Amino acid sequence: MADENTAPVLKALRKLQAFEAATPQTCTIQRLGGLTNLVYRVEFEGQSVIVRIPGQGTEAYIDRAVEIHNTKVAAKTGIAARVLWADSNTGVMISDCIEGIETMTPALFHSRTGSAARAGLALQQLHQSPTPFKFRFELFAMIDDYLGILSQKQIELPDGYEVVVAESAPIKQLLADRPGTLVPSHCDPLCENFLDDGTRMWIVDYEYSGMNDPLWDLGDLSVEAGLTDAQDIEMLTAYFGAAPSAAQVGRMVIYKAMCDLLWTLWGLIQHADGNPAEDFWVYAINRFGRCRALMMGPGFAGHIAAVRAAD
Repeated sequence: MADENTAPVLKALRKLQAFEAATPQTCTIQRLGGLTNLVYRVEFEGQSVIVRIPGQGTEAYIDRAVEIHNTKVAAKTGIAARVLWADSNTGVMISDCIEGIETMTPALFHSRTGSAARAGLALQQLHQSPTPFKFRFELFAMIDDYLGILSQKQIELPDGYEVVVAESAPIKQLLADRPGTLVPSHCDPLCENFLDDGTRMWIVDYEYSGMNDPLWDLGDLSVEAGLTDAQDIEMLTAYFGAAPSAAQVGRMVIYKAMCDLLWTLWGLIQHADGNPAEDFWVYAINRFGRCRALMMGPGFAGHIAAVRAAD
């Protein structure tokens, strides 16, 4: 199906020798999902590739050169699609199309047996990359950056946001006192970024990737997929190769709260930019409510204590 982006898609494709002769009449262009970017699957003469065109305004908070470097590193681990061509100035990227997979959703994480464990193994494979990612994912610095972006826009924060940020100050200090080992991390593990064939998973979309505490990825995925407590343990056990300690579980739960705190602001930026992909005001409010409920819940203090007591 052609749309107003057919021309830029074909322009990018002509960077590949195998697609130089592609025209709207000789290839099939299918729009795929994506919250902030335009993503297309293109089929031409028996070959399939994915073309990603960055969304308007994303250059304000995404370094495309970093993203492209990190995607290529992830591909070398075997869990990401190979980059065939990319422009670090525009962020347009063409990659292999992974066949025979299901694009995951929260519902599929619950219905496909063993999916939490396969996700844990895929994240372990990524985190063990011998080549570091560019960029350091720094949670609280990013919160400050997003607040700075929002200060330039006509938008209000959810009621009580400043209170929750203040409540997170001791967590910031705890994580500074008990830093995790930095590893190449995805940092934005939406369910839809996981591709499952029932035996293994691939992970795509490295826009927000960087060096990070590995438990961030597991905590964030748990939130995105709405994993049950049992699935959390399944994922952590597959990741560590053994039952997780109280400190490991606690660290993951802390990041579940912190990722909602961060992505609340991200959602507000999308709302302010008029991103039509979904109702980002509702997205942000729901994120914030879930973060506040977890942080104020009866078990959260115990998770903090477990991390504080760890050697």
